[in-house]
Amino acid sequence: MAATLLLSPTTNHIPFNPEPTSYIPLLEKCSYTAQVNQIHAQMIKTGLVHQTIPASKLLTALCKTSRSGSTYPLQFFNRIQEPNTFMWNTIIRAFSNSQNPEQSILLYCQMLHNAAPHNPYTFPFLVKACTLEEIQQLHCHIIKSGFASELYTANSLLHAYNKSGCIVSAGWIFDRIPYRDVVSWNSMIDGYAQSSQIEKARRLFDQMQEKNVVSWTSMINGYVVSCLFNEALELFQEMQVRRVEPDKVALACALSACAQLGTLDQGQWIHTYIRRKRIQLDNVLGCVLVDMYAKCGELNEAMAVFKKIEETRSVSLWTAMITGFAVHSQGREALDLFEDMEEKGIRPNEITFTGVLTACSYSGLVEEGISLFEKMVKHYKIRPSIEHYGCIVDLLGRAGLIKEAEVLIAAMPMKPNAAIWGALLTACRIHRDYETGTRVGNTLITLDPNDSGRYINLANIFAARGEWNQAAMVRKMMKERKVSKLPGSSLISLDGKAHEFFAGDRSHPETQKIHVEWSQILGRLEEEGYIPETEDLQLDLEEEEKETSIYCHSEKLAVTFGLIRTEPGSTIRIIKNLRVCRDCHNVSKLISKVYDRKIIMRDRSRYHIFKEGHCSCRDYW
Repeated sequence: MAATLLLSPTTNHIPFNPEPTSYIPLLEKCSYTAQVNQIHAQMIKTGLVHQTIPASKLLTALCKTSRSGSTYPLQFFNRIQEPNTFMWNTIIRAFSNSQNPEQSILLYCQMLHNAAPHNPYTFPFLVKACTLEEIQQLHCHIIKSGFASELYTANSLLHAYNKSGCIVSAGWIFDRIPYRDVVSWNSMIDGYAQSSQIEKARRLFDQMQEKNVVSWTSMINGYVVSCLFNEALELFQEMQVRRVEPDKVALACALSACAQLGTLDQGQWIHTYIRRKRIQLDNVLGCVLVDMYAKCGELNEAMAVFKKIEETRSVSLWTAMITGFAVHSQGREALDLFEDMEEKGIRPNEITFTGVLTACSYSGLVEEGISLFEKMVKHYKIRPSIEHYGCIVDLLGRAGLIKEAEVLIAAMPMKPNAAIWGALLTACRIHRDYETGTRVGNTLITLDPNDSGRYINLANIFAARGEWNQAAMVRKMMKERKVSKLPGSSLISLDGKAHEFFAGDRSHPETQKIHVEWSQILGRLEEEGYIPETEDLQLDLEEEEKETSIYCHSEKLAVTFGLIRTEPGSTIRIIKNLRVCRDCHNVSKLISKVYDRKIIMRDRSRYHIFKEGHCSCRDYW
């Protein structure tokens, strides 16, 4: 009897030999359920469906081609008289990867009830479907079954415990694996790295006799997760020396480290490597490249990468570019890109709205920000998070709408956190609403008693009102509670090396030259009419003491060092761990004009690009 097999829904029929031996090779070629159904029908007619090997192949094909949630494979499995271990493993694996992973656990219980034999391949996919408590129970079954020392099973348990955060249990298993392979080592390194035990991860990494690209990537990613960005880049460079080809994950991790350190030269090198190796720019690599260029102050380069990935832009890529515009105070550009995103049918998510609302806040676009907030709620049905409310409080506060910000805080459906009150306190200080600032400052200290900035801001507000005794009491309270002040620091990367300066720092090898150069810079700035801005230093110091203190701010030392060590006309890039003060902001503007330099300064929350005596923030920060 002649028959035909439709290889795909769009191809023509081809001759098909109905001999029993021809069914098995064809099953392996099937890509659609309709194809498998035809062969299933033929196997029923010929009785081949009752034979073990053909039935096993048919079950595998059904599991591979059936859509998620389909009961067809299970229905077929339940009709098999005595399924062997391979069949049990196949159906368990299928459901562990489905939308109903708990079904695989039920199947395992049924397998135990039927006393079906196990093998090392029974457990790995089953472990994926388990909660932590179920993993522990399954671990007991594995030990009783005698498979605890089997490498494939042990590696699955190791991975599951690491993923569940049970690093102690994972370490216990790792120590008892008789013959570890590279998967065992990589899993344990990643487990330690993700649980902030980076030193243990590095010790294991150094002990490995044979490392693959995953080993290097896990360690580099661990450093990035632990905010050890210099160490991540050093290891990435060692990876190149050892001639290990980085994968996309390693490249993304290294680019993230470059973004955090502001090391544009290394980020550009990685981008060049990606182009030279013809590595496809997907949305993940695209996002980190956009983020890296934006955080290094190169928005044009960020936009060039964004435009290159035109056809497959994800919402994450759009969000990265919008956020880049936001932190550079280019609110209009962020809004235009947001509208372009909507026109192309890309639905913004919660993070996208955080980015575009931040753009409105940093650029003083009050009406636009409020309108977007309402659109998020009414049109996109996104429930505002505390971050979204924080953006609007910041938006209103920066614009001087203190009372309106207070009303919004009172109407929030959740309890305001320290970030919300902190944004309002900053607004009170900037707009000299000291009465509200005093009240908010006291609330903040109660809410966040271990943050030194809360005490300093409140003390400064009391000092601005002339209430020196109250200011002294706040500083005394801070001292009694042993709350240490976070020192201001500024970082500048030159020739692949990071140089960090602290306020009043004299530890740098070139400190003498730096302070001599600063004295000369100060003289030139005074010729341009520079007068120290000491208002931010509201403590009860004499004016001369305030000037001396403000001259030693870390930003000034870092910029001075940059002027010494870089070629005339080149860009100076600084990363500051705190908010840049008003005086350092003015000084940077003047230096950019007098010395014809572009200075890119990234402070705690945003970017300032100083050029020709002006700042990109337009003094709205």
